[in-house]
Amino acid sequence: MRGRTIAVGILLVILALFSGCGRQEGKAQSQAQLPEVAVFTVQPKEIIVTTELAGRISANLVAEVRPQVGGIIKKRLFNEGSDVKAGQTLYQIDPATYRAALDNAKAALGRSEANLPALRTKAARLKELLAEKAVSQQDYDDVSAALNQAEADSKYWKAMVDTARINLRYTSVTAPISGRIGRSSVTEGALVTANQPAPLAVIQRLDPVYVDVPQSTTDLLQLRRRLAEGRLNQNGRNKVRILLEDGTSYPMAGTLQFRDITVDPTTGSVMVRVVVPNPKGLLLPGMFVRAVVEEGVNPNAILVPQQGVSRTPKGEPVALVVDAKDKVEQRMLVLDRAVEDQWLVATGLAAGERLIVEGLQRVKPGAAVKTVPFKAAAENKGDAPPPAREKPEAETGKVAAPPAASKSAPETEKVAAPSAPAK
Repeated sequence: MRGRTIAVGILLVILALFSGCGRQEGKAQSQAQLPEVAVFTVQPKEIIVTTELAGRISANLVAEVRPQVGGIIKKRLFNEGSDVKAGQTLYQIDPATYRAALDNAKAALGRSEANLPALRTKAARLKELLAEKAVSQQDYDDVSAALNQAEADSKYWKAMVDTARINLRYTSVTAPISGRIGRSSVTEGALVTANQPAPLAVIQRLDPVYVDVPQSTTDLLQLRRRLAEGRLNQNGRNKVRILLEDGTSYPMAGTLQFRDITVDPTTGSVMVRVVVPNPKGLLLPGMFVRAVVEEGVNPNAILVPQQGVSRTPKGEPVALVVDAKDKVEQRMLVLDRAVEDQWLVATGLAAGERLIVEGLQRVKPGAAVKTVPFKAAAENKGDAPPPAREKPEAETGKVAAPPAASKSAPETEKVAAPSAPAK
């Protein structure tokens, strides 16, 4: 009887063990059936928010050289495309007629001044005789009038001499400013006229140069709103990075000089002027460039991979996140702009939340999922890991892109954020 009781107990223990193993296998099998998704853990970062604007180079100073007297060009005294100094003679106009005019004015002045001493002496003598009633008042008045007319003629011819001397000096056409001169529109032997509409040549000062870029009033209002809300802090930032036509970065940073106060009604934009050093003359007037203007610093920016954000039929950005119970939850987002391959999220996500980046097609809101880190998922697929972020180079103005996603990323990290408005 005792042996039967022991056998029954052993049988019950074996059945219990088999039942427990079955439940564990069922639970493991249930977990294995959960869809696996790759998640990106949201971590706020400090970024420098920038706006990329297209514009063209313009010279710091521009002077159009025009003749102030007419005549035949005798000589051209400069090399086209060279640097000239202010006051340097550029053209020589035939001075023969202007030299003759000066000599004529000098002769007329000498003739008018020759009569002055005799008239002054006569007027003084008649004045004494008039006091003694020896001459009539009419005689004295005639001599005084002749003296005044001779003095006026003398002043007139002095002015004519000065005018002739100035015109003679204008036959040497000089550079009004220092800079680089372009091609000449006339050659030796050409006839030019005073103040003609077509310039003889154009001089431009190319160090520094201006970059004039238009900025839409919409972007300007958004910038002011972000500053007012405290999402951006400018802290006197006015440095501008210049990108050349071939995509390379100009080695010297520019300085934001001012924003115009008048809106162009045809484009709805204001002009932004940037001053850029140009000691080697690499930047030429009319050249197309892109200016990366620093708007300010966002100390708590949320950047997420673009592939983790989709759109509703109405075009509204939406994302799926995994809550603390590993359940999928849908979030409506407000996007600020694109930052390379990431979105800068204004509202909709908080620090520490897990955004589903891969596996979106296999899940829906409310479903339970199995999560793996986004970086680990990329490595499991054999993809190359994202390149390490380089620190900004102060001299070249190059700023490296932020890392695509990393759970171990630092809490505060400075990265540049070229602007591309989100739709």
